[in-house]
Amino acid sequence: MSKIAVFPGSFHPIPVGHVDIVRRALPLFDQIIVAIGVNTQKTYLFSLEQRLNWLHSVFEDEPKVEVGQFENLTAHYCRRIGARYLLRGLRNASDFDYEKTISQLNHIVGEGIETFFLIAQPGYSHISSTIVREIIKGGGDASPFLPDQISLHMPSNPS
Repeated sequence: MSKIAVFPGSFHPIPVGHVDIVRRALPLFDQIIVAIGVNTQKTYLFSLEQRLNWLHSVFEDEPKVEVGQFENLTAHYCRRIGARYLLRGLRNASDFDYEKTISQLNHIVGEGIETFFLIAQPGYSHISSTIVREIIKGGGDASPFLPDQISLHMPSNPS
């Protein structure tokens, strides 16, 4: 049985710290699916198509990484594709408290799905997609926080 992990998120956009988490987790799994969870109630700065294209571009050199998308519960998506593991990054104690609760719920709803946590590298622990979006919305240069494949193609006015 293959060890398949899902790294879920909105990836709106994916910051360098998230890319680092995926790359560091590659030796642990046969396949990692970086999957965009679509929330129809949420307004996004970048389209789903744009975010999927960025993810494909960022991970195009890594055969063990696939890009996916899903609606509704992450645990149901995992069950549907045969993934038994979730991958999550932790930047600080607040992340841990939140992610611990979610992992316990996913374990129940996902019928035993396990969550693997990787601690963010110190150089990335201050970066979040929310902060990056705020920099972009404010007209600032977010390129230090984004993979080259994204920052080189970042629209000058995303809204």
